[in-house]
Amino acid sequence: MARVIIIGCGGVATVGITKCCQHPEVFEEIMIASRTKSKCDALAEKLRPTTKTVIHTTAIDAGDVNQVIALIKEFKADMVMHLGMPFHNLVIMDACLECKIHYLDTAEYEPEDVDEPVWRARYEKRVKELGFSAYFDYSYQWEYRERFEKIGKIALLGCGFDPGVTQAYVAYAKKHYFDEIEYIDILDCNGGDHGYKFATNFNPEINLREVSSPGAYYENGKWHTIAPMSIMHPYDFDEVGVKNMYLLHHEETESIARWFPEVKRIRFYMSFGDSYIQHMNCLQDVGMLRTDPVMYNGVEITPIQFLKALLPDPATLGPRTVGKTNIGCICRGKKDGKPVSYYIYNVCDHQESYKETGSQAISYTTGTPAMCGAMMVLTGKWTKPGARTCDEYDPDPFIDALNKYGLPTRENFNPKMIDDSYDNL
Repeated sequence: MARVIIIGCGGVATVGITKCCQHPEVFEEIMIASRTKSKCDALAEKLRPTTKTVIHTTAIDAGDVNQVIALIKEFKADMVMHLGMPFHNLVIMDACLECKIHYLDTAEYEPEDVDEPVWRARYEKRVKELGFSAYFDYSYQWEYRERFEKIGKIALLGCGFDPGVTQAYVAYAKKHYFDEIEYIDILDCNGGDHGYKFATNFNPEINLREVSSPGAYYENGKWHTIAPMSIMHPYDFDEVGVKNMYLLHHEETESIARWFPEVKRIRFYMSFGDSYIQHMNCLQDVGMLRTDPVMYNGVEITPIQFLKALLPDPATLGPRTVGKTNIGCICRGKKDGKPVSYYIYNVCDHQESYKETGSQAISYTTGTPAMCGAMMVLTGKWTKPGARTCDEYDPDPFIDALNKYGLPTRENFNPKMIDDSYDNL
C-alpha cells in the first residue's frame, strides 16, 4: 500500500521498523536509512524471514537535505518516519515539503548546538516572553503548518508516547468524559531495573539535557519555571509501586495548552531513582553535561557527547532490564456541571517488549505509537493536512490501534490526585 523511509536504526527505530513489518498490508516497502548501513543491514536480515514487507537499506546523513531529497525521489516514498535524533527534524521536513510527501517524528526539534547565535537569540526571546527555558519547543515545527497544508500532506509531530499518546489520551478524555478539562497531570514512570549504577533509557545526550534543565508547568495562561528537579511527589503506580516523580517541562504541555484553552493547569512528572539523581547532579556539578565544546590536550570535545560514549548504549539495555513502565494522564474537570476525575494510562513490561522486538519498554512505548500514527495517516484515518500534533485528530482510531498492537489502554475513574501543594526539596 505504501512506501516508507524510516530514518534511524537505534532502539526506538528498531521497534518502529519491527512493528511496521508486522503490517505489510500498510507498509508494503520500507527503506531503513541511517548513518551506519551495517546496522540497517543487520536488522533487515533479521526481519526479512518474518514479514512480507519488502525491506531496503541505505546509508544517509540525515542532516543533509539534498541527500534526504534524493533518497525520497529515488525510493518514491509516500512518507518519511524520522525515528532518529530531533536535531534533524527541520531538515527532513524541508525534504518532505520539497517532495510533497507525509512526515512523522517522535520528539520536538531542538538544536545540536545550543550556542549557535541565531538560534540562541530566538531562544532568549522565547524564554523572556513565555517563561520556560527548555531547549526544545514546537514553535519551529508549527511554522511548517501552512506549508504542509498547501501541499495537502501531514507532518505528524511528536508521535511517540510522551509526547504523542499522552496528547491523544487528553483528546480521548475530552471527547468521551468531559465537557471541559480543567487540570491535567501527565505521569511517566519507568519502574525498570537494568542493573547499572547509572544509565539512560534513551539517547543520553537528549535525556540528560531534558532532565537537568529547569522544569516548567502551565497555569492560568502562563508558564512557571522552577529549578531542575526541585518539585517531587511520591505516587503509587499500578503494577509498579510507589516511586518518586519530579516535575519537568515536556513537549506535550505546549500543545495541550494551545489546543485545550479551557485547561487551567498542566503539569508533567517523570520518576527517577535516587541513584540516577545523585549521578546526574554530580555530572552536572563537574561540567560533564555541558553542550559547548572545550579544549582537551589540543582537541576540541563536547563534554556531554564524550559522556555519551562512556555510558551504556540504551539499545543494549533490553536483555537485562526487568520491571514495567506506567505512563498516563490524570484529568479533572466537569461533565454536565458535575466534577469528574479520570486516569487513562498504559502499563508496559520491559521483558515482554524485548521478547517481541529486541528492545526494552522505553523504546517500545515510543516506536509502537510511531507505527500506529503512520498507519493513521497512510490509511486515511487522519486526513487534516498541516504540521500537527496527535491531540488535533480524532483519538479513537489511534487508541484502537494502540490497544490492538501492543499498548492497551487502562482507565481509572477514581484516581488518586497529585497533592496540589508544592513541596520544594
